[in-house]
Amino acid sequence: MTQSPTDTLIGILDNGWAGLTEPARQRIFGAQLIIGAGRTLELIRPHIPTHIECRDMDGHVREVADWVLQARMSGQNAVILATGDPLCHGIGSLLGNRLENLEILPNLSCLQLAFAHFARPSQIYRIASCHGPDSGEWANDNSNTPAHSLYDLMQAISRNPHVAAFTSPENTPARIARALLAAGYDSSDIRISVAARLHLPDEALFENLSLQEAAQTEFPQPNVVLIEHLSVPRQAIFGFADADYIQRQPEKGLITKQEVRAVSLARLGIHEDSIIWDIGAGSGSVGLEAARLACQGHVYAIEKNVDDAANARVNARRLRATNYTLIEGKAPAGLEQWPAPDAVFIGGSGGELAQLIALILDRLKPGGHLVMNFVTLENLAVATQTLATHRANWDVVQLQASRSQPILDMHRMAAQNPVWIVSAQKP
Repeated sequence: MTQSPTDTLIGILDNGWAGLTEPARQRIFGAQLIIGAGRTLELIRPHIPTHIECRDMDGHVREVADWVLQARMSGQNAVILATGDPLCHGIGSLLGNRLENLEILPNLSCLQLAFAHFARPSQIYRIASCHGPDSGEWANDNSNTPAHSLYDLMQAISRNPHVAAFTSPENTPARIARALLAAGYDSSDIRISVAARLHLPDEALFENLSLQEAAQTEFPQPNVVLIEHLSVPRQAIFGFADADYIQRQPEKGLITKQEVRAVSLARLGIHEDSIIWDIGAGSGSVGLEAARLACQGHVYAIEKNVDDAANARVNARRLRATNYTLIEGKAPAGLEQWPAPDAVFIGGSGGELAQLIALILDRLKPGGHLVMNFVTLENLAVATQTLATHRANWDVVQLQASRSQPILDMHRMAAQNPVWIVSAQKP
């Protein structure tokens, strides 16, 4: 038999007491402990008896469930106040996992109010948030990782034509706009609308700003933001032509040819949320297409050649690959700082092939895939011998493609160099 709720999580907006329902007010009057952010507590303090304890949870969000449990043990009822709808990127899910029989009385969310003000249909929007620690500005050198507090929002924008986001004092609409500019978007791609200080006398709306305008505007806080793509170009998920990538010219660019790229990506066994390593990234073709396949994952790439690394960065910006981190260096240096991968591609080893394979087999997640491309017998021999030494399951595909070329008014087939694709899987 389910017990009656003794504690309540109540949504509240900046219009404070006036925006609460009568059941919410009665739950507050019946509480001995009210927990909320400092500014939220000030909204209700004039309306409640002085004997009710008000406890500020700023900087103590992880402790709130314990406070409620302690109050229960003392026979007290607690009310937790949260902004808007506590189950929409709020404290609701955190408390719901810890507290049984918690009654939740949601309010309108700030995003619902923004949708209404801008007359936007809410069902077409993907809701995101950039709350979290201050990670600074989004860099334009493809060095951002999932630890950045803007990361989830940037991925949502890359995959959805309409995104609505809760901002934070640090991750403002202006910073979001600068991040999009750094990622390769421009004013022909996106418009931004900001709703600030909702339900307050100085409420302010900023509609359909360009990225440049939004990046230079200091918006009143608190606020929420709507991000809308003006057009969504149809673009392949993978299988781009070799010429689509900037590379060293003439034929000295380090790029995995399209046919080999397609087979190698297939052998990597990529999932939407895969963590992928690209060793010897060259112009970035394999890693960048892997990033599109792992749209909810991340690709970590390393390239020792300065010119190739620069080209890979340009290619990443052109493809707006915000789930791609590229560092300059020679593997295996630095790989110990990367998270364990689901899949690894080796396009170049810099003479450290046996050491790299051993390291990767150790770091790969169970069931993970290692795929390597070779054009020389010597590297093929080192790879297969090393895999055998480590008792890995492996196989080799020799791929030799020919492409048609015009000759007078006809066509002939021009052979490309054969490539060995070595695949191994960790048990």
